[in-house]
Amino acid sequence: MPQLDKLKEELGWLKVVFGIFIATTLSLMAWLVQNYNSQSVYLSISVGLAIVLLTVAIVYINRLAYRKIDEIGEL
Repeated sequence: MPQLDKLKEELGWLKVVFGIFIATTLSLMAWLVQNYNSQSVYLSISVGLAIVLLTVAIVYINRLAYRKIDEIGEL
């Protein structure tokens, strides 16, 4: 039973991080669209890079969460 509780807690934290990364990515995208003409090229590139990195992190966390769900199903 302790292993099941541990996996559930890990899954809960992954959900929190996943939600934060989704919200941050969407916020950066909205900011980039709203301020596209009024910002420097370097800032646009850095925000675009941040969006790409956050998207990669979201995919990684999603896969990790599905692995945890599979582990819970095996118990």
